[in-house]
Amino acid sequence: MTALDVMALLALGSIAGFINVLSAGGSMLTLPLLMLLGLPPQVANGTNRVAIILQSTTAVAGFKRLGHGNLRVSLHLAVPAVLGSLLGAWIATWVADAIFEVVLIAAMIGASVFMLLPQPKVDTNPLTPERLGPVIYAAMFLIGVYGGFIQVGVGALFIVVLYRMLRIDLRQVNVFKVSIILLYTVPALMVFAINDQVRWGVGLVLAAGNITGAFVAVKVNLSEKGAQWVKWITLFMAGAILVRLVFY
Repeated sequence: MTALDVMALLALGSIAGFINVLSAGGSMLTLPLLMLLGLPPQVANGTNRVAIILQSTTAVAGFKRLGHGNLRVSLHLAVPAVLGSLLGAWIATWVADAIFEVVLIAAMIGASVFMLLPQPKVDTNPLTPERLGPVIYAAMFLIGVYGGFIQVGVGALFIVVLYRMLRIDLRQVNVFKVSIILLYTVPALMVFAINDQVRWGVGLVLAAGNITGAFVAVKVNLSEKGAQWVKWITLFMAGAILVRLVFY
């Protein structure tokens, strides 16, 4: 890597880390950059997971330090997502790139539609495992498959499902989202690593930028207007992903 490569990884990594923790779609910036630096698509997809793990670790620790988080519920939600991610990552090691685009377009259209629906009434009761039903677990598994398959935009799907189905505040949705993404990305990264589709040096430099962005995003998410930040950035990033895929 040249000095310019390192600067680009740190700069875009910071923006991506902020977007990923607060909403979704940061990988739309980092994956093209990794490929621009010479990594094949599957290797870029695997290398990007290094930054995602460290970015998510930073966010989880930040939320925990500020008194937010529910480990019991997060683990219940993460188990089906982890199982799904293993399947999705395995599929991603051999599937054609064109399939990536079709799945991504469909997912972003769906996420945008659901985010634009009227805001559901927030359930103020504590979120416990008892409130999680088979439909939620099935949704977590399917999103895990998608997230293991390709990271771009997966946060938007978690936001839509947790927000719409569990009816919790968008700021709290993000607290659960980063925990689930952290837990399912670890096995997904292992699958890519076993298949020699991870470049650790590049991934760690990118992660340094992602960590910086994640640190800032935690504070913004918990601010008074954090929920509005989450909603509108999610819509903007979903739209940006669709424009890029459809027109470019």
